[in-house]
Amino acid sequence: MPATADRLDLRLSTTDKDRVRRAAALAGVSVAAFVREAAVREADAVLAHPPQARAGSLAVRLRGRATARLSTDEIMRLTRGE
Repeated sequence: MPATADRLDLRLSTTDKDRVRRAAALAGVSVAAFVREAAVREADAVLAHPPQARAGSLAVRLRGRATARLSTDEIMRLTRGE
């Protein structure tokens, strides 16, 4: 890992953290290495085959709109599918 790498923090439930610790131990790597490799592998898979946004999804409704200028009420209406 390069010395200039950014840090990524995340919160996990106690149960999930234990699962990750056990999996890392079985794989013979540190928790950090295990999480890093899993995250990069998943990112590569999504980038290679991006999921299609559902027609009614919020992402589709917001696409092409200046979302930074939407009022809270407008955003809430879009979120509810109105």
